[in-house]
Amino acid sequence: MDGVEGTPGSGPPTGRPERFRVDVRPAWGRETVVVAPFGELDHDTVEPLGTALEKHADAARIVVDCAGLDFCDSTGLNLLLRARARARDAGAELDLAGLRPPVDRMFEITGALRVFRVYADVGEALTDDRTTDRTTDRTTDGSTDGGAGGGAGGPGDGSAGGPGAGTGGAPPGDPV
Repeated sequence: MDGVEGTPGSGPPTGRPERFRVDVRPAWGRETVVVAPFGELDHDTVEPLGTALEKHADAARIVVDCAGLDFCDSTGLNLLLRARARARDAGAELDLAGLRPPVDRMFEITGALRVFRVYADVGEALTDDRTTDRTTDRTTDGSTDGGAGGGAGGPGDGSAGGPGAGTGGAPPGDPV
């Protein structure tokens, strides 16, 4: 594991379990990084995830492993939408894996599932053989990957996303 980043300024131990932390580990050499938030992602805890995503913004692909995420409010959702938009602008990808209720429900009702490429778990994300040729915005299977012009899309981010932006939330094995 590359590093563990906790909530800044958490102070001395209080006997309570840590409310939020982010683990980061490389995958497939330096090209892919797995960022794994644990706990409750909200206004008070969003900083460590933002820092981790910024620190690894030079990766060709970031997979956010949400399996340890118990809660995500609009602050966390908007952080992920903005990080995805920045990644796409840089010719990179930001994908999600392991969404669980109620986090999955939040992404569903806000329409964010149509924006992100979502996998059942990190293993599935890392073994997905669809690679993007950034010069054509097509996956190696020939399907369109949403294009960099689609924007992150989503509630409250001021972009023109929505259906058609991103990969459409199709199951990872299906052409999009």
